[in-house]
Amino acid sequence: MSVIECIAVDDEPLALGLVCAFIEKTPFLSLAGRYSSAVEALQVIHSKHIDVIFLDIQMPDLTGIELARVIEKAGTKAPRIIFTTAFNQYALDGFRVDALDYLLKPFNYEEFLRAASKAQAYVELLQKASSAASQETKDEYLFLKVEYQLVRIAYDDILYTEGLKDYVKVHLRSDPKPTLSLTSLKALEEKLPASKFMRVHRSFIVNLDKISAVTRNTIQIGAVTIPVSDQYKENFNQFLSKWM
Repeated sequence: MSVIECIAVDDEPLALGLVCAFIEKTPFLSLAGRYSSAVEALQVIHSKHIDVIFLDIQMPDLTGIELARVIEKAGTKAPRIIFTTAFNQYALDGFRVDALDYLLKPFNYEEFLRAASKAQAYVELLQKASSAASQETKDEYLFLKVEYQLVRIAYDDILYTEGLKDYVKVHLRSDPKPTLSLTSLKALEEKLPASKFMRVHRSFIVNLDKISAVTRNTIQIGAVTIPVSDQYKENFNQFLSKWM
């Protein structure tokens, strides 16, 4: 059983004490710290390995939603969040920052344990994915966060990826419907091997093996035409020069 490193953040002493007591009562959770403000917690998040944050939303200086948006930029290494709040109108905001769960105060230990078990399942899946990736030949596949799952996608199945505001569409050879992942195009670019994939536009990364034709300013992948912007044209032309 994996031990999950977690912290609790709440500006209400009684609520903070209850969450900490629940954490200490749960065998697979380890309390790495308790904080009365999101600003204090942010300093610790940058200096320690934290898997999960039990986070209140309404707090002075920096709200829980604002903290979640800050740490979300850390990508896959960012801790997952379980919100603890007395206000159910924040549920949509919690979804937008990809919260693992949402506990509505007052909640009991059974409800807390159910949320903690989600965190345990997620962390164990992440560890298995990391272990499997280290044992397999490199540059064969990646795991993408799709809703509440980690989905394995073979590099060879990817045609191209398209960045939206908060999501990335991964267009696959095997599925006409694109896979939607709550991540940034920059974070995905860092995962993809540069030998196989290239950023050609602010909104597009292409699988170089899937290119069927090119013009001066566009790439053709099947029936799809993808623009090549000036910012990325030099790198793409260098790639093309190897085959000319």
